[in-house]
Amino acid sequence: MQGSRHLLAHSIRIALVSAVVLSPVAHADDDSAQRMRTLDTISVTGMSESADKIASPISVIDRDTLFERGAGTLGEALGHLPGVQVDTFGAGASRPVIRGQTAPRVKVLSDSSSVVDASDISPDHAVSIDPLMGERIEVLRGPATLLYGGGAIGGVVNVLDNKIPEYLPEGGIEGRLIIRGNTVADENAYGGMVSKQVGSNLVLHAEASQRESDDYRAPTIGQTYVNSTFSESTNASVGASWVTDKGFIGLAYSHREDEYGLPGHSHEYEACHPHGSALHCGSHDHDHDHGHDHDHDHDHGHAAIVDLRSERYDLRGEYRDPFPGIAEVRFRGSYTDYRHHELDAGEIATTFTNKGHEARVELQHAPIGAWTGVFGVQHADTTFGADGLEAFLPTVDTKTTGLFVVEHFEPNDTWHFELGGRQDWVKHTPIDDARNRTPFDSTAFSYSGAAIWSVTDSMSLTFSAARSQRLPHTQELYARGVHLATNTYECGLLPHALTCGGAANNAQLERETSQNYELTLRGGEGPLSYSVGAFVNKIDGYIFARTLDRYEDFRLIKYTQDDAEFRGFEAEASWQFNDAFSATVFGDRVRARFADGSGDLPRIAPARLGTRLNYDAGAFNGELEYTRVSAQRQVAEFESSTPSYGLLGLSVGYTLPDGRGRFFLRGDNLLDKLIWNHTSFLAHVVPLPGRNFTAGYSYTF
Repeated sequence: MQGSRHLLAHSIRIALVSAVVLSPVAHADDDSAQRMRTLDTISVTGMSESADKIASPISVIDRDTLFERGAGTLGEALGHLPGVQVDTFGAGASRPVIRGQTAPRVKVLSDSSSVVDASDISPDHAVSIDPLMGERIEVLRGPATLLYGGGAIGGVVNVLDNKIPEYLPEGGIEGRLIIRGNTVADENAYGGMVSKQVGSNLVLHAEASQRESDDYRAPTIGQTYVNSTFSESTNASVGASWVTDKGFIGLAYSHREDEYGLPGHSHEYEACHPHGSALHCGSHDHDHDHGHDHDHDHDHGHAAIVDLRSERYDLRGEYRDPFPGIAEVRFRGSYTDYRHHELDAGEIATTFTNKGHEARVELQHAPIGAWTGVFGVQHADTTFGADGLEAFLPTVDTKTTGLFVVEHFEPNDTWHFELGGRQDWVKHTPIDDARNRTPFDSTAFSYSGAAIWSVTDSMSLTFSAARSQRLPHTQELYARGVHLATNTYECGLLPHALTCGGAANNAQLERETSQNYELTLRGGEGPLSYSVGAFVNKIDGYIFARTLDRYEDFRLIKYTQDDAEFRGFEAEASWQFNDAFSATVFGDRVRARFADGSGDLPRIAPARLGTRLNYDAGAFNGELEYTRVSAQRQVAEFESSTPSYGLLGLSVGYTLPDGRGRFFLRGDNLLDKLIWNHTSFLAHVVPLPGRNFTAGYSYTF
């Protein structure tokens, strides 16, 4: 491992030195600061439509915001968006939570291709995407998610990068250097990228980044460090693309290595196991009446660490007007070899692997009257495996195929309609499974519709409805064993008299079917702009981890299906006082309950309400933001409430006169509040970071 880390570090130095050496060439071009493509429209991959002509709610984060918010993980990069929060697990891993849903109902993509890792298995597994070098992130909700999977009822997070260049760099070369650090964890992060045109059509690209941070500080009794919240990430990528006036085709290789701590990790309950629907911990010479023996002889002081490695190959291409009737064809292909070790006291306790490929082809047809749209196919074949202490899943080969279409109809300037449909085929096949768990093979069909009414030139009202089906994830089907990260013994859905959880808790499998309804009002006239939306998501056969029994902090869970309902809203309104100053108020809320009123679903984010003041004039800009996060008292069985807190943040930035260099300084949690994240499995174990100052510099050429 150390040798590969040294190789990656050397690659980073080469990329940085190359960018510095080549930058004077770019500096000779007075217009180089304008080379990056601006987001005059929000371009959603596969849609090619402007933001006001897409019914789906869309949020976009540009690369400067990604860098300057100081996020080390994907979830942290998105947590400030309306309707989006974060499922944290220390500093090394976090996943986005959209409208109360997270993995596997939130799909994460790398430039429209699935990210193949283990992040949808457990919250302590990192999403293997580096936000430090991302070009932008698109967050999609609603009908457009059918392009990527009917099961993405929470939403889709698409991370765009420039690993495979899609255009010829102006002046023949372009690049970027970044450096960043913070105080709460003594972070050091830096990276560089460069694209160089060779000849008339070939563009070469290289990029690399490294980020290291120590255990972060949190305001408990005094200013203390939170054990095992350190993290280290190293990334490198090389690519090449052939670019013409009609499109491009290119290939890239990426290598990633992470090492991060697992806070709150304990082997105290590893001997716990089920007796039917009852949890048994300790010796077998007592009755199970919730008066469990507390007979543990494990050393709790061992540090737990994730050692992650991922290698990925990407093939991407687009071609315009390939033949009559087709305006553009786009294709994406990827192959990933992923593994991570979970180390305990320096020894490998468990190894997770995921290896496989995915391919998708989209065709955007030429206008047919007032109709435009895209259709296509995608296929994936991956093999996931686990070996060791926490091998609570068998090795499973998963094949998925999907056919999709999304069409737009615009009869006049007042109305715009959107229709979509998707058919999915999923097959899970256990390999050499000692428990002889059966294969799963089924189909799902999803469809959606939406209408945008332009009430006036500056106001629109959007209504969307969708019926989406989701088939069980590998973990939901086949889990059986101790899962220390979540302090659970997991039992899968498969009905069988000998399956843990007891025969009384078995039930016939059914498709998880959701009915989503959303109404959104958007507008802007004069100094005022606003967006207000409300949604209802009714889900039949919702798959969730039902707690059957509990011993101290350890639970026996059985994946179960029941009807559930999610309701919520997202709102934002801004007022532009003059050319420099603007103010914004924003808020969101989601409520998730079982449809029969029997209780609340677990780990649902509390409501938020905030205000923001922005200044942007010439080379200077600044932002002052305060967010009030409510206490969460609407909790599930065996779950505890979390208190409210206030977040105060301040950022300032300065762009150098040449337009290429930029400095920023940012302060987060300036009131140094003690924060317990309700969406986290460690909600009452590991607090979020305390007061933090982040500073950085970026240079674009």
